Amino acid sequence: MNARNEHTLRWERDVAAWHEEADVVIVGLGSAGACAAIEAAEVGADVRVLERAGGGGGTSALSTGQIYLGGGTAIQTACGFEDSPDEMFRYLMATCGPEPDEAKIRLFCDESVAHCEWLVAHGVPFKASYYGEGSYTPTDDCLSYSGSELTHAYRDIARPAPRGHTVQQDGIEAGGQLMRSLIEAVEKTPARVDADIRCESLVVNQAGRVVGIAAVIEGRERLYRAHRGVILCAGGFIQNRDMVKYHAPWLARCKYRMGTDGDDGRGIRMGVSAGGEAIRMHTGCIVLPFTVPKGLLRGVMVNQYGQRFINEDAYQTAVGEAALVHHDGQVYLIVDNAIYERPFPPTEFAAVGETIEELERELGMPEKCLQNTLALYNAGAEKSEDTVFHKSSEHLQPLVEPPFGALDYRVEHSLWSVFTMGGLHTDTEGHVLTPDGQPVSGLYAAGRTTSGLAAQGYSSGLSIADATFFGRRAGRACALREG
Repeated sequence: MNARNEHTLRWERDVAAWHEEADVVIVGLGSAGACAAIEAAEVGADVRVLERAGGGGGTSALSTGQIYLGGGTAIQTACGFEDSPDEMFRYLMATCGPEPDEAKIRLFCDESVAHCEWLVAHGVPFKASYYGEGSYTPTDDCLSYSGSELTHAYRDIARPAPRGHTVQQDGIEAGGQLMRSLIEAVEKTPARVDADIRCESLVVNQAGRVVGIAAVIEGRERLYRAHRGVILCAGGFIQNRDMVKYHAPWLARCKYRMGTDGDDGRGIRMGVSAGGEAIRMHTGCIVLPFTVPKGLLRGVMVNQYGQRFINEDAYQTAVGEAALVHHDGQVYLIVDNAIYERPFPPTEFAAVGETIEELERELGMPEKCLQNTLALYNAGAEKSEDTVFHKSSEHLQPLVEPPFGALDYRVEHSLWSVFTMGGLHTDTEGHVLTPDGQPVSGLYAAGRTTSGLAAQGYSSGLSIADATFFGRRAGRACALREG
């Protein structure tokens, strides 16, 4: 990673005295940091958590509170859905590419049911109910399809099952309840939390082992000795404009950066300074928000030339990525009077016409392109088939009732959301790895500070699933390490 990195190492030989000591020092109290703290404390380690903000929560608290879990959870079973670790594994291996981390995905799928039970045991509430009207649950229901499980071609690769488990709370921002539950669980352990503290540099000894961290609180430096190790759970880098510009400039075009001020890449840069490798730094989750209400999936997504480029029932992150990467973010959703519903978030029309020809002209598209696209689509929809992109028949309806409209989903005009998915390379135990694949002694990481389960092809809930599951594993591994 060649971006500017002011987080230079501190040498233990230059430390006159440590201000604080603990077995395990954790940077960040989001979902990854909280789960790392709980697990480390429960196996007997002395744990210190350093949180930049005035209290815990991080980006997880701002989320929908959806966690991707499967393999046959109690909630899936109660709602009448069959699933298995192998089906879940096949789906994630097909979607989390290119070059998905097979070891992480296999372990996560095999232990997903147990992880769900762990969350419940630590106070995270889930209602045994299914919400079938989309991936986000505006009610207090739990289970939903939160990816492309039902769509071509994934439905033929793995038996579909809903795996989005949303924390019980009315509204689409249940992340607050998730973090309240996890922080309460942290408070029940002996772990100590220091807030309003900014971590600056890792401290290493002569052998290159990470032995502590230098931080600043109220303008004064504090040095924390970590006898067993440091765990970096400090978020991603979507709020660092220089890092985004250097590593993933295409993400900067999206209007809404999903993250807090703490998502400035600080944890990634500290890890790299100690010899860790940052991977997949160009990747991000891009959400094109056109699927609410669900009836809008009957529309036709086209590029600036009036051409379809994907099945519209693909998950919104897959559509967003395809639209931005391959079509410059210049896309429209074509609807007619029969299927139109007011979208959420609100989206304006780029053009309206009494005929497709008029709509095409208003949009400035090449003559006949949109007309031919709709003619082919409507002919197939009349027979409940989509021979080009294989959209599910339940979402096929000919667009024939005027007026016709083009909802403006161009990246400059719509509320596209984005967060980074690149970060430190870690193994299944949370060890930060060097470019040679060797662990950096005494250094662990979890959450968006790492490159986790997904690169492209994101399914909602994977980020918190990854953070909580591998946060736990990092906490346990670090706590059980000999000092």
